[in-house]
Amino acid sequence: MQRYKILHRTYYNFSDTVTLGPHQLRLRPREDHELRLESSTLEITPPAALLWRRDVEGNSVAIATFDLPTRKLSVESEVIIQHYNEDPLDFLVSDYAIHYPFDYQPDDRILLSPYMAPPDLITQNILAEWITNFWKPGEKIQTYALLERLGTQIHQTLSYRLREEPGVQTAGQTLSYGTGSCRDFAVLFMESARCLGLASRFVSGYLHAPPSPGNFGATHAWAEVYLPGAGWKGFDPTIGQIAGTDHIAVAVARLPESVPPIEGTFVGKPGSSLDVGVWVTKC
Repeated sequence: MQRYKILHRTYYNFSDTVTLGPHQLRLRPREDHELRLESSTLEITPPAALLWRRDVEGNSVAIATFDLPTRKLSVESEVIIQHYNEDPLDFLVSDYAIHYPFDYQPDDRILLSPYMAPPDLITQNILAEWITNFWKPGEKIQTYALLERLGTQIHQTLSYRLREEPGVQTAGQTLSYGTGSCRDFAVLFMESARCLGLASRFVSGYLHAPPSPGNFGATHAWAEVYLPGAGWKGFDPTIGQIAGTDHIAVAVARLPESVPPIEGTFVGKPGSSLDVGVWVTKC
């Protein structure tokens, strides 16, 4: 078991006094048999009333509402977790899904269908051609090995670029530019997996790693694929590895734009600046 302390600070400075609308906060890690939350604190200025809920994906969301006008909004989350996924390769895939291609069981397919919806036709064609760089249709291969190749192809052939602007590139844009952020690479992996007929979803969270070109103390993103017998398994194309002990999931979604860490509105003069800092340390 490994313990981590996660400090996530977000500061908004507005050009004038504003009235804040409700804000949705997705900062609490997803708890399961691999991850346990030991403690959690959330400090918000100006003071906010919090209402916690689970969204349709099972993510923990805090709805913050405000009474006081302000020129600044600060949100500071500090959590300590216990992580038990010390051997991410310790799983068994059902016999029928060990080799690709395979068909999900009918009952599973009903639940997984939203995560199997392919991108638009143009993107499908782009990805189908790109996939032939690491796998040719008809080639015998284990399912895990195919996904490993997909992550390696993204990691080795595309360049990571820190993007502070909001939004996510399309898979076609990432391939055309040859660069992308972690969220862009996650979308490319996810949509490629769906084009291969595999259920995949977007994951937003944190990564424990020293500062590097791939980690500037920010939130992180990767993808998960549903493997029968093993469940949802994470793949991180930004670093070319399966998600393991250093990955801490906060929210999962069918669409990447559904799970920003903080989202909300304000009424007042336009103009604001944003400063975000994330620190993940072993403890």
